[in-house]
Amino acid sequence: MMKVLVTGGAGYIGSHIVRALGEKGYEVVVYDNLSYGHQWAVLSGRLIEGDLADQELLQDVFRKERFDAVIHMSAFIVVDESIREPLKYYRNNFVNALNLFDTCLQYHVHTCIFSSTAAVYGIPDEVPVSEDAPLLPINPYGASKVMVEQALHDLSISSPLKYIALRYFNVAGADRLARIGQARKDATHLITVALRTALGRQECLNIFGTDYTTPDGTCIRDYIHVDDLADAHILALEYLRHGGGSGVYNCGYGSGYSVQEVVNRVKQVTGVDFPVRYVGRRPGDPPELVADATKIRKDLGWIPKYHELDYIITTAWAWEKKMLSTPQTHP
Repeated sequence: MMKVLVTGGAGYIGSHIVRALGEKGYEVVVYDNLSYGHQWAVLSGRLIEGDLADQELLQDVFRKERFDAVIHMSAFIVVDESIREPLKYYRNNFVNALNLFDTCLQYHVHTCIFSSTAAVYGIPDEVPVSEDAPLLPINPYGASKVMVEQALHDLSISSPLKYIALRYFNVAGADRLARIGQARKDATHLITVALRTALGRQECLNIFGTDYTTPDGTCIRDYIHVDDLADAHILALEYLRHGGGSGVYNCGYGSGYSVQEVVNRVKQVTGVDFPVRYVGRRPGDPPELVADATKIRKDLGWIPKYHELDYIITTAWAWEKKMLSTPQTHP
């Protein structure tokens, strides 16, 4: 079976991918600096603590391990922070990615799955948004991901490297057995914040904007369960392994829920009528962001298993309650 390096594999999404790879029989090595990841979240394979900026260590790891493929998850992801500290994002998300790709080519690792984002689209003119839509990011986070995608495209022309970039929409939920989940204290995703408000970990949930051109005035988003996303990575890996070509794919369900709908469902699932505060819009929030997922279903044969919103919320709720009862697992 293939030996796969997963950068950022101790983080929220990365740890679910690592677990899924292990369940499928892959040999897994995780490379993570643990700035946001956690050793306890690595349920399969081995963890090497290191930073992608450390080229000497990176070279040493590749020299010793002889990988067949790389899944590149390591990145900073907070949009507001990227606006305040753009160099931090370009240096980590782009320059460090170049370090990784350069090392891949030196050690003849020619299969790469890249963690991209729907933020590459900015505010799309058409919804659902397809992979052919213009890439017009509105913040350094999205721009850094576009730059990496472009680098991969160019490398796939000039070298033997083959890649798939998966553009994530709104990732949510947790492991079905509540072994791993979102563990960042500063998580900004709606479902996580709503659940933590239901648990009393924060005073109130803010809803940003109620005057959008949507049925209830709040933004609409496409929420994808983290386990379905993990499956997409394995399908992408197997697609390249069996001769598939490089490309980009949206990872979403093709249907969306408004912020208000999600909040209402969280209250129903948890049984907690937590306080909500309606505030002004955040700059750059598109009214609606929903994936056209036709291509990934057709090319990779991806069939989502966990698309019900209640299931997404229920798994995340089980995880949040576990964290509250076992705080030693929380950063």
